[in-house]
Amino acid sequence: MEITDLTPAERRVWQAFSVGRGVDFTDSGDGGAEAGASWGPERTVRASVIRALLIGGPVGDGEIAGLKLTGARITGRLDLGYGSIDHPVRLRSCHFEQVPHLYGAQIRALVLSDSVLPGLSAATLRVDGVLRITGCRVTGPVRLQGAKVTGAFFLDGAHLGSPAGASAPPPPTAAADGPAGEPVLQLNHAEIGTDVWAVGLVAHGQVRLDGATVGGRVNLEGAELRAAGGTALQAESLTVGTDLNALRLCAHGRIVLSGARIPRHLNLAHARLSRPDGEALSADSCVVGELWLRDTAPITGTVDLRRSQVEFLHALPDVWPERVRIDGLSYRTLAPHLPAEQRLPLLERKAEGYLPHSYEQLTSAYRVAGDDAAARTVQLTKLRRHRGTLIWYARWWGHLQDAAVGYGFRPVRAAGWMLLLLLTGTTAFTLCAPRPLKRGEAPDFHPLVYTLDLLLPFVGFGQENAFTPRGAWQWLAYLLIVTGWILATTVLAGITRALSRQ
Repeated sequence: MEITDLTPAERRVWQAFSVGRGVDFTDSGDGGAEAGASWGPERTVRASVIRALLIGGPVGDGEIAGLKLTGARITGRLDLGYGSIDHPVRLRSCHFEQVPHLYGAQIRALVLSDSVLPGLSAATLRVDGVLRITGCRVTGPVRLQGAKVTGAFFLDGAHLGSPAGASAPPPPTAAADGPAGEPVLQLNHAEIGTDVWAVGLVAHGQVRLDGATVGGRVNLEGAELRAAGGTALQAESLTVGTDLNALRLCAHGRIVLSGARIPRHLNLAHARLSRPDGEALSADSCVVGELWLRDTAPITGTVDLRRSQVEFLHALPDVWPERVRIDGLSYRTLAPHLPAEQRLPLLERKAEGYLPHSYEQLTSAYRVAGDDAAARTVQLTKLRRHRGTLIWYARWWGHLQDAAVGYGFRPVRAAGWMLLLLLTGTTAFTLCAPRPLKRGEAPDFHPLVYTLDLLLPFVGFGQENAFTPRGAWQWLAYLLIVTGWILATTVLAGITRALSRQ
């Protein structure tokens, strides 16, 4: 393009570029970039001029050239596809009439803060620095699949997509060229050197980070993701260096974190997750350092945490919905510390039904916390739940063990039964002493010792073999013998379980 073709506004930009000086067209009463469609020629710059500058623009001797433009209306399509741009590009508070095309481009730094765009086509983009779309209003999809950014990606305060039922569609030349329902942000398989900073992001549509790698943290604090009935955040196999901070996240739609690797914190404290007609949170097969659900609103929709590994889990019982899938979920520490009776209802309403691993995991967490009484309560509940899956005679035996000694977890109950039977037998045989089998050879009769001899199957005091009761008292003796064997068997079973747990 010849210099004579430039408008006065474009001439200012051309001359400033060679020395890296900024050009600011903003006016305090211009209404911001959202009103950019009405801006006149005094602040209009053609995309072809910008392309000519970046590809082969003048560079002053001893100067660092760069494009620093604020408050301009950019007409036409900015096409930098596969281009190698050696200068930083800063287009702040600009209004783009068409979707910029940066597919496969290499740029030193790209800043589009507070601008209005109908979309951004920048798959496989390479940025040797930071990428900023902070505060942008982007009505169409932001395509950054496979992008590589050596620094951070900033999109805090950005508004992506259009609310359902929004009026005032963009003009035909500005329409994005993606299919209906396309994710509004596509970072799948992207590589971000440091952080993805999206504090206060508002997205009307899906945010996709499948297979993305982030060297630092992903910060979605206070973000609002709206994809009612669909998927709000799709982040399968996401890998982050430190944290995924979603403090106060508001998600209307499914959150998918299946297979994610988050070595430190997955922070969903104070968040609101809602998908009433399906799965609200899918975080199966994840590896997470700490999962925080502190003060999180009760989740609306199903939760899937199957086969995930979490070192520390902070969640109150009332955060979980009616349908929870936790088969294979492992955790070492559970907080806050609550009585087992408050944690157990979650295991009763698992979508998979009775699964012993969940009870063993909760037992282990209580043992780590040093609460052996709560651990025993969980184990007793597990055995009772398991009893319901057995055949009738096994259920009968289980009921007997439960009533006698609480499956070995309530040994004091066995002592109570023994004491009751001992008092009954002693009283009965005091009133009606049994006759000796051999007169003159039998030892002196002691009702207490005789009853103990009947009750204890592995101990002999010489009384049982020396005397025999008469009539109905003989049936009492049989009952004491049988009851003694049952109590001994159940106590031994409980001791065996205790030793196996050790």
